[in-house]
Amino acid sequence: MSWHPFESGSTLGTSGSESGLILRDDEHERGARITLERDTVNAPFAITCGIYGSMFHTAFASAEQEANQKYDEMKLWLDRMLGDDVNEADYLNQLQEFVNRF
Repeated sequence: MSWHPFESGSTLGTSGSESGLILRDDEHERGARITLERDTVNAPFAITCGIYGSMFHTAFASAEQEANQKYDEMKLWLDRMLGDDVNEADYLNQLQEFVNRF
């Protein structure tokens, strides 16, 4: 996978888009970002992610273990959607499955 800490990790401990404390924040070299926040406005944990210029999605969790599991699984899905061999139809199908799952 081609993930690295977003802005070299400088966002960790700051406030995120869901007004929570950022615990994890990674960016994909092909143009995606995923962020895990704690104590958000809407839920104990929120995972926001996006593929730049294409989609933005937020999932919620009630416990830290659940949030970390979702975060890791969502990263795998995003990585697959950004793969070399994914055509537009495959991408749209995977995106629909992703949104339905999370």
